[in-house]
Amino acid sequence: MTIISQLKERRAVRDHEPREVEQEKIEQLLEAATWAPNDRMREPWSFYVIQGEAKKKYEELAEAYLKERFPTKPHLVESSLKAVKNTPVHIVVTADTVEGDEEATEDNKYAVSCAIHSMWLAAKELGLGFVWRTRGVGLVRDERLYEFIGMPAGKVVVGNVFLGYPNEESLTKMKEPARTSFTEKTTWL
Repeated sequence: MTIISQLKERRAVRDHEPREVEQEKIEQLLEAATWAPNDRMREPWSFYVIQGEAKKKYEELAEAYLKERFPTKPHLVESSLKAVKNTPVHIVVTADTVEGDEEATEDNKYAVSCAIHSMWLAAKELGLGFVWRTRGVGLVRDERLYEFIGMPAGKVVVGNVFLGYPNEESLTKMKEPARTSFTEKTTWL
């Protein structure tokens, strides 16, 4: 399969089978992430793998957060919690900040975004479903997540990866991919 076809077939998989992901596969994804391009070889990423008992604590955090954020939307809370509970592995990915250098900090966030995307493509090759959460149940802007993972100063959360074996039934219900043509988004100078 070519890289271009992999990019076109990449999907956000939100429904996972209730089975654990082998540590070897998780490690392969983390290795793939470390090969992402990054400015001045700062390698600004850190990964916090949440599974097992830690995942149960994360579920409690997510429930508290969702009930606070969406007090009048119990169905949204319920469906979001289902996604959290049905996901065997969460990987919180952070970028290093560079004190006094806002541009370098931004560059680090871009590098970490590339790292996450590298993981996404590798996940498909390994038969895993993957979605990169930046809001809602990902808790990326919630202080409780930072405390939970023990995130030191000098880092910022870029995303929370939800990872597992895809639920085959939900895969069959996914829409065919569609994108606006690059010709509508490109200006040639």
